[in-house]
Amino acid sequence: MATVTFDKATRNYPGSDRAAVDALEIDIADGEFLVLVGPSGCGKSTSLRMLAGLEDVNDGAIRIGDREVTHLPPKDRDIAMVFQNYALYPHMTVGDNMGFALKIAGVNKADIRTRVEEAAKILDLTEYLDRKPKALSGGQRQRVAMGRAIVREPRVFLMDEPLSNLDAKLRVQTRTQIASLQRRLGTTTVYVTHDQVEAMTMGDRVAVLKDGRLQQVDSPRHMYDRPANLFVAGFIGSPAMNLVEVAITDGGVKFGNSVVPVNREALAAAGSGEATVTVGVRPEHFDIVGGDAGPLAKNAPAGVAVTVNVVEELGADGYVYGTADIGGASTDIVIRVGGRRIPDKGDVLHVVPRPGETHVFSTSTGERLSD
Repeated sequence: MATVTFDKATRNYPGSDRAAVDALEIDIADGEFLVLVGPSGCGKSTSLRMLAGLEDVNDGAIRIGDREVTHLPPKDRDIAMVFQNYALYPHMTVGDNMGFALKIAGVNKADIRTRVEEAAKILDLTEYLDRKPKALSGGQRQRVAMGRAIVREPRVFLMDEPLSNLDAKLRVQTRTQIASLQRRLGTTTVYVTHDQVEAMTMGDRVAVLKDGRLQQVDSPRHMYDRPANLFVAGFIGSPAMNLVEVAITDGGVKFGNSVVPVNREALAAAGSGEATVTVGVRPEHFDIVGGDAGPLAKNAPAGVAVTVNVVEELGADGYVYGTADIGGASTDIVIRVGGRRIPDKGDVLHVVPRPGETHVFSTSTGERLSD
């Protein structure tokens, strides 16, 4: 096992005026499962490929354990990579696919067979060892790709969106298997995905990238509770956090007919020239005034009046997608409600942010202001 360090690692593509990865700094602990997440083009796959040795590092350094690997070829880095498209040899059996790298490395046949059988048992693939990849489902093929990485017993696993080709139900099932397997093996793992739900449910820590720059690296819970800036706040969470620009007033910020308390330090940090801040509220952190999503809420004067446009009923709860007039601008608002208190389309709900559950950001810089 090993630690992994990105030390201001930078990748510039010829002809581009912006670095694909810009001075990335992350320390990954031995045995940690770190997820790199962000929108398309943010540099997450490039970062992984730099670690794998498939992309040049133009500046900075990358270390695996105590050894700098910045300019080493992939074969000398003691890593194993699992790709999005499985990359299995169609003419080989499952067993031969899993043991091929060991065969090339000169490992004797008996040892190869033992390691392949051990990996197959872990991955529930024993009965498929003599089949060809075309006879397997997508999820089984992905497990074969995982098995091929496991038998090599590398110091680091690298996974580049390995679940992208699976259907929704199988993705949920397989991501649970991968996370469980990683914890069982204890191998340091760097996992790339564009799916923030995948990132939040799998990683010990999550690193969010945007335009090649690291925005925040933190535990899933802490990142959800304390996003570092507006980008992370809007990216992490499903549905996304509601972000509303509101006016600063005495004692807090103006939110419709209510004043939401905000600590003085946060407002002072906004700067004397700022008349507004951006307040973030998770869908589950709105209170419906009057405690009812029906007629009682329609008559409540406090808070913000939200007109219901669409309701997603999920059984145990539901999400209300509506619009509200805040500060003279029409704003989209998402509210989570109980499954037995679902409003109708066209209803008007009066909502207020729950005290202590708001996030305050600088409108100009996007940086977090509240504790």
